[in-house]
Amino acid sequence: MNVQTEGTKLIIEKTFSVSQERLFQAFSNSDQLEAWWGPKGWKTVNKRFEFEEGGFWHYCMTCEDKNQGDFYGMESWGLAKFKEIQAPERFLYEDMFSDEAGNVNPDMPGMDIEVAFVPVEGGTKLVTTTFFDSVESLEKLSEMGMVEGFSSQMDRLEEYLK
Repeated sequence: MNVQTEGTKLIIEKTFSVSQERLFQAFSNSDQLEAWWGPKGWKTVNKRFEFEEGGFWHYCMTCEDKNQGDFYGMESWGLAKFKEIQAPERFLYEDMFSDEAGNVNPDMPGMDIEVAFVPVEGGTKLVTTTFFDSVESLEKLSEMGMVEGFSSQMDRLEEYLK
């Protein structure tokens, strides 16, 4: 996995040995997304999933791993709005921290995330570009373990695709 920052952008790349269509499906199908989304030891449940432009994705990740100490039993809610979808090449969504009712947490930064699926020899390169409103927002989420969590999530996706 390749991780880099450019100003207010966080770019993460990882290549998977599956077709562009198969990798896109893992992100665009609610049941498939629930099967691997979130860091290891966490379970995701989609409360609402409308994979269409203007559609919403409201989800909850719950830590089910007792070995994760204080995180065990913790819930993390998110609300996303799909802005653009060009299947199977890419999609763009706004991602925000929320509560169970879908109310956005104003104390946490929101972000726009572009997910691109680039055919390469032997598979597909996933390129996620996260756009933050400021360097401080990027740093805040990085300090919270965003990159480590995403890395763990990519491992789960790779296992799921096998």
